[in-house]
Amino acid sequence: MKAIVLAAGYAVRLYPLTKDKPKPLLEVKGKTILDHIIGKIEELNVDQIFVVTNNKFYQNFEDWLKTASHRIPIKIINDHTTSNEDRKGAIGDIHYVISQEQIDDDLLIIAGDNLFNFSLKEMENEFAELRKNMVALYDVGLLERAKKFGIAELDGNGKMIDFVEKPEKPSTTLAATCIYFFPRETIALIDKYLKENNNPDAPGYLIAWLYKNSEVFGKRFTKKWFDIGSFEGLEKARNEFKTDEPEVLEQEPEEKPRKPGEYF
Repeated sequence: MKAIVLAAGYAVRLYPLTKDKPKPLLEVKGKTILDHIIGKIEELNVDQIFVVTNNKFYQNFEDWLKTASHRIPIKIINDHTTSNEDRKGAIGDIHYVISQEQIDDDLLIIAGDNLFNFSLKEMENEFAELRKNMVALYDVGLLERAKKFGIAELDGNGKMIDFVEKPEKPSTTLAATCIYFFPRETIALIDKYLKENNNPDAPGYLIAWLYKNSEVFGKRFTKKWFDIGSFEGLEKARNEFKTDEPEVLEQEPEEKPRKPGEYF
């Protein structure tokens, strides 16, 4: 299995913190967000990690890699974009890495601003048994909060029967966390999605399309998850993140919805 960490956003809502430093390299509890993510990936059967970024921050990640502690090979991919205006979008970047590296393998996709306590090992085991697309879900607790996320509805077997990106009237409070397991067969579907001129931006648009064209299952998690898209979200993570966090029922998301291109 190959892992792709999405880190090509410009995080303009966190300026000036992210004017010269990418969001995944901001520190929480003495480690970069990316180091926390890599630690979670290294619990899994992944044999290569690709961190995709833009031309502006490419050298930042190369410098990070020189001192990073990791057991799985990591390669930094430059998507050669230079601003929010010419970005490829998350789905575009996934496709770019697949094409550049000629990947023909199962995929783990994680946004580079996802900070979470839970292990993905059980989800990986279920994925290995099902061989279906899987999305990590988190219950944000209130319908008003759910409007800020991609929201899923599942049947009794955990199969996705509805998914809407930032719905005006959410049917559930189960939010997608931008943690996905895709079987290698989905690579062709990602290509098809983009060839049909669908939105290459937020990953939720792909999931909304994918569950109608393939089977997608959701895996619910209850340990804390921080979606770091604002100063409020970053401060909350720095105050509350613990590597041994106990099970909880809900977590306060960022105060304001993100603008396009600010999801990683």
